[in-house]
Amino acid sequence: MQDITTSRATNSVFVPVAGLTVFAIASGYLMSLIPLSLGNFNIDSSYASWLASIYYVGLLLGSMMIEPIIAKIGHRVAFITFLSLLAATVVVLPIFPNKEVWLFARLVAGMAVAGIFVVVESWLLIGDNQKERAKRLGFYMTSLYGGTTIGQLAVGVFGVKGFIPFMVVMALLLIAILPPLLVKQGQPSNDAHQVLSFKQITRLSKPAIIGCMTSGVVMGSIYGLMPLALKQSSLSTNQVGVLMASIILGGMVIQPIISKISVKMSKTLLLALMSLVGVFAMGITHLSSDFTVLVTALALLGMSSFALYPIAITLACDNLDSSYIVAATQVMLFSYSIGSALGPIGANTFMAQTNGLMDFFFIVLLATAIYMLFASLQRKPQVLAS
Repeated sequence: MQDITTSRATNSVFVPVAGLTVFAIASGYLMSLIPLSLGNFNIDSSYASWLASIYYVGLLLGSMMIEPIIAKIGHRVAFITFLSLLAATVVVLPIFPNKEVWLFARLVAGMAVAGIFVVVESWLLIGDNQKERAKRLGFYMTSLYGGTTIGQLAVGVFGVKGFIPFMVVMALLLIAILPPLLVKQGQPSNDAHQVLSFKQITRLSKPAIIGCMTSGVVMGSIYGLMPLALKQSSLSTNQVGVLMASIILGGMVIQPIISKISVKMSKTLLLALMSLVGVFAMGITHLSSDFTVLVTALALLGMSSFALYPIAITLACDNLDSSYIVAATQVMLFSYSIGSALGPIGANTFMAQTNGLMDFFFIVLLATAIYMLFASLQRKPQVLAS
C-alpha cells in the first residue's frame, strides 16, 4: 500500500474544525437537555436510559453505513447533510412530545452523529503526513470536548423548559452548517473511496482497534456512570461538577502534548503508556479520599481516556492509501461504539462496591496496557492487499 504522504491533498482544517466546534456546543447542551426536559413534556424520566441507549445503537448502525454516502457526495456535502439531519431530529422533539417519537428521533440522531464523526475524522486524516495528522487530531479532540463542555453551561443560561432550549440547539446546528456551506474549497479530493473487505479489516492494526474499543468502554462509562458514582461517595453537586470538569480539562490539556509525542515514538507503546497513566490515577484514589487528590486523579484519568482514541485512529491510518481512510475511520468508530455500548453494562456490575467504578477503570486500563506493551514488542506493518 502506498504511503498516504504520496497522495497529498489540499484539504483545509478550518471547515471541519469550525463546524465541529459549534456542533459540539450544541451536542453538549442537548446531552443534558434531553434527560432534564422529560418531565416538562410528560415523559417518564425512566426513559432517559432508553434514550441514551438508542442513541448509541444509532451511532453503531451509522458507523457501518457512512462510507458509501461520503464516496457518492463528498465530504463537504455529507457534512452539511448529516448536520441538517441532526437538526431535523432536534426540531421533532418539542413538537411531538411522545416517547416513541423521541426514541426514533434519537436513533436517527445517533446515525447522523456517526456520519459527522466519520466525515470530520477522515477529512482531517486524508492527504497529510503523520506529524500533520496527529496535530489535526489534537485540534479535533480539543474542539470536540471543549465545545461539549461549553454546551453543558448552556443549561444554566437557557434552562430546560419549553421550546426555547431546543430552538437554541437547532440554531447552533444551523450555524455549524455555515462553514461547509459557504467555504466550497479545501475539502479532500473526491477520489474513489474503497470499501474494506472483512479480510482487509482483519489486517488493520489490532492495537488501534483495541485502543478505540477501550476508549469507548472508558468514555461511555465516564459519561454514563461517573456522576452517579461520585454522588454515591457523599460528594455535593458542586463537587461532582468540579470533578467532571477536571476529567474533561485533563483530556483537553493532553491533546497538544500527544500530537507532538506520537510522531516521535511507537504509537502502540504510547497507547500502553497512556493506559498506565489511567491505572496510576485509579490507584491513587485508593490511597487518599482527599478532594484535591480526587481532582488530580480524575484529571489524569481524563488525560488517559481522551488520549486513547486520537492515538489509535492515527495508528490505524498510518501507511494507508488515501482511498481507504474513510473506511478505516468508519471501522474505528464502529469499534469505539461497541465499547461505548458495552462499557456501562460491565461497569454497572461494579457500582455496588465502594470505589467500584474506579476499580473497573483500573482493570480495563491495566489489561489494555499489558496488551499494548506486548503488541509493541512484536508490531508489524499493516498491509491491505486485496
